[in-house]
Order: sequence, then C-alpha cells, then structure tokens
Amino acid sequence: MEEDTKPLLIPVGGDESNYGIMNIQFNPEDFKCKRPFHVEPTNIVSVNDDMQRVTDEASAMNKRIHYYSRLTSPTDRALIAPDHVLPAPDEIYVYSPLGTAFRVDSCTDGYGKNSSIVTIFVIWNTMMGTSILSIPWGIKQAGFTSGIILILLMGLLTLYCCYRVVKSRKMIPLIDTSNWEFPDVCKYYFGSFGQWTSLLFSMVSLVGAMVVYWVLMSNFLFNTGKFIYNYVHDINVTDIVPGTNGSNKVICPSAAGDHPPKNGSMVFSSGNSTGFELFEEWWNKSQTVPFYLIAVLLPLLNLKSPSFFAKFNVLGTVSVIYLILLVTVKAAHLGIHLEYNWFTEDEFFVPEFRILFPQLTGVLTLAFFIHNCVITLLQNNKNQENNVRDLSIAYLLVGLTYLYVGVIIFASFPSPPLSKECIEQNFLDNFPSNDVMSFIARIFLLFQMMTVYPLLGYLARVQLLRQVFGNAYPSVFHVLILNTAIVGAGVLMARFYPNIGGIIRYSGATCGLAFVFVYPSLIYVISLHRAGQLTWPVLIIHIFIIVLGLANLIAQFLL
Repeated sequence: MEEDTKPLLIPVGGDESNYGIMNIQFNPEDFKCKRPFHVEPTNIVSVNDDMQRVTDEASAMNKRIHYYSRLTSPTDRALIAPDHVLPAPDEIYVYSPLGTAFRVDSCTDGYGKNSSIVTIFVIWNTMMGTSILSIPWGIKQAGFTSGIILILLMGLLTLYCCYRVVKSRKMIPLIDTSNWEFPDVCKYYFGSFGQWTSLLFSMVSLVGAMVVYWVLMSNFLFNTGKFIYNYVHDINVTDIVPGTNGSNKVICPSAAGDHPPKNGSMVFSSGNSTGFELFEEWWNKSQTVPFYLIAVLLPLLNLKSPSFFAKFNVLGTVSVIYLILLVTVKAAHLGIHLEYNWFTEDEFFVPEFRILFPQLTGVLTLAFFIHNCVITLLQNNKNQENNVRDLSIAYLLVGLTYLYVGVIIFASFPSPPLSKECIEQNFLDNFPSNDVMSFIARIFLLFQMMTVYPLLGYLARVQLLRQVFGNAYPSVFHVLILNTAIVGAGVLMARFYPNIGGIIRYSGATCGLAFVFVYPSLIYVISLHRAGQLTWPVLIIHIFIIVLGLANLIAQFLL
C-alpha cells in the first residue's frame, strides 16, 4: 500500500530563470498539469540546495484526492476534485523520472515547451554513457564490417522497440494514461508480475551501471594519480608493455596476458626509486585504488537527497564532446590502418566477420537503452506530433556518434606494429598514463562519474526500498546495508573482473531482454489481440524480436 506519511516533493528553484535540468515549463491553468499535483517521492532528487518541501495543507489535500480516486474505477470521473480545491500554483509540482521534481510555472496544452532541438539533444545526452568507451572493442570482437552493420541494425531495432514503448499508453482504452510511465503499462498488462519484473530488470540496469562506474573510476583515479606523481617527482616512466614509438604512443596492455597487467613499469630517470616502488605498492589499479574510493563515495550514497550532484549533469555532454575531439586528433596523427580479411585470421588484423559478434550486440543493447524513461522525455516536447520524428533523429545522432568513435579508433589503431586484438574494452587504456589528452579525458570522466554515482545509488535505493518497505529511507541501517552491498559488488568487480565490456554486455542484454525486446512486443501483440486487429505477419515479426532478445542474452554466456 502506498505510504502517505510524509510530503517529500522537493521543489527546484523559485524564479523564472531556473526551470531545472530539462527547462520544463507548465501552466497552472491546464487541467492535466494539476493532476496529480503532488506525486509520492519515488526517484525524486532536488537540484537545489534548498530543502523546502510542499506545505502540509497541499500534501493533505493530495492524500484526500488520492483516497477518493481509489473509490471508483479510473474511467469514472465522478469523484475528480474540482479546480477550486487544488493548491495555489506555487505549491504544484510534477515529477520527471530523470530524478527531479519541477515546480509548475507555465505550459501549453498540457505539455512542455521544449523545442524539437532541445528534445533531440536531451535524448542524445541521456543515451550517451560509458558504453561509448567499449564500442571500438565491440567492433573488434565482431569484425570491422559486421560491427558497422550491427550498429546500424541494433539502432533500427531498438528504435522500433522504443517507438512501441511510446505508443503503448495510447493503446489502452477507456483509461486516462497521460501520467503513466512504461512500468505502469507493464503492471496494467501483466499485474504484479509485470511490476516486480520491471523492478528487477530496472535494478539490474542501475546496479550494472554502478559496477561499471566503479571499475572505470578505479581505472581513471589510478592513471590520474600516476600521472600527477610522475609529473611532480619528475619521473620518466615507461610501462613494460608493447607499444609504438613517438609522441603519440599507443600501447597494448593485453599483450601481458589475458588479464590487465599490474603496475609493472620501468624508471628511466634519476630519482628516488625506493619511493617510486613504495608508491606503486600502495597505488595499485586493482588491489588498492578500488578500496580508496569507498571512503569518498559510500558516505555520499547514504545522503537522503543527493541534490548537489544533479547540477553536474552537463559534464556528461562535455565529456562526450571531448572524447570525440580526442578521437579526431589521435586519428589525424596516427593515420588509417586497415586491411580486409573477410574470414581468415591475421597477425595484425581481425576478420571482417567473427563469431564473437554477440558481444557487440550486448554492449549495443545498453548503448541504445532509453526505453524506461523515453515517455517522459517526449511528453515534454512542445510539438507532440513530432515525437516520432524527434526520437528517430536522436537515435540517428546516437548511432552516428557510436559509429564515429568506434570506426575511427578501430581504423586508426596502428597495425602493424600492434595487432587490432590489442584494442581494450576501455579504449583509453590504449593510451599511456602520461598522455596529456588522455589524462584530461580521464579527469573529466572521473569527476562526472563521481557526481553521477550517488544519483544512481539514490535511484536504486528508492526503487528497491520503497517497493519492499514502502519507504525510500526506512532507516539508516537499511540504507547502509543496501549501499554496502552495491559498493561491495563494485569493489569485487574492480578487484577480480575489471572488464567493463563484459559487465556492460551482461547487464545490457539482461535488462534489454525485458524493456527493449519482450515487454514492448508482448504489449503490442496483446493490445492488437484484444482489439481484434492482430494478424499473423505482425505476430511472427514480434515473436522473432522476442527470440532475438532471448538469443542475445544466452549468447553472452556462451561466447
């Protein structure tokens, strides 16, 4: 049963110049904007240091309206609250699943005033994540030609499934679904099973992302610390791994074995070699650095509302733009190194088609994943008739970004003298720790991930604890146990399995099975069947999509 004990909506700003992360604006006079005027605090994060909450009067009125609304069916509007009992405009808030409660200010026809350009950019920025670092590795695993084809095909497939998610609410008859999210649609069609499975797969995506973040933060912190120590102490260090010569050095860490090498390095300049050895002992990528992060991030995870960190979301855009710049500059200096071997192995090049291609499809499933929040992102579009067009353009831009980074890194990787097999799961690992451009990229990504990590932990906490205990913060003890388990998973992975490509493809294929392949297709088929409009071609196509999703998941554990 919904918990109605605390009014916890957190407003964002008070002036007209501060509309929150997505610049969403609403009209207090609009009917749809007023209901519901107060949403229980699932996934809500303020982007303001001010901890002001809605008034007790507004919260009490909200509880009465929710109570009366449960006395009749959703189609019966007899007990809908009249306009005059609703709170004043400055006490009305709406919720975005991106993690923010927004104050109601102004609106047009019940929708946001975001232009198509803003909507496209928001979707692009939301989809861009850590997966971009593994795209070149995925292309290497699949083969250059098949990698390009798979990126295009997976982009089209996930776009279609995302389109089905957007249309899913409108296929429910006689019920006002204007405030529904996709998990609500799943609950409508599949009952408590849909509710709990959507929670499960949502937790898989969140915890998987947090584990990847911990592995990457350990990596970036290690290389950043190593760069700073060597610079301060004027130490010239060369890693004991194969690499190219010259100012644009590229290395092959995997040449030391199946597992990433430790801190093995050689000092070539005078200095305190004993101090350097002591530094390497206490500053180890897998044995010490992952534990150092606990002291910083575990306390932040226990905050009730990590509002401060939401202000740094723009760093994600800056990081992606800088990565594109880095890739372009490196490719300009390294040149293009390609040789087409369609099916045969070569010492320096990989075949154009490889049996390991499902590893790329697993990564791409998460790379194109936005299905759990796309409804809200498009609902804030000023021109609702352009939703499909804007969504398609956003997917096109995301696909082109992945193609550009993946193809350029793969094509410019210096083969010979290095083999294409040397491309790492995090392509930044192919550049030494003393590379300045890579150092700047790691600094950007480290700071961005350290600000996003508490937000991901908050979302995982409110989704799980609220569902189980009816309260997003039942006690410090409950929250500490959950956060310790999540952090422990990250530390263990960083210590024993620091392979972000593997983690991304496993978590992507798992959560994508439900949100990308199964639920959108099943809901569409069921809705057509109930309306008497289901045809055999439609049924076969969507069963095939479900089979593809299942095969994608199974293949991750076989290859």
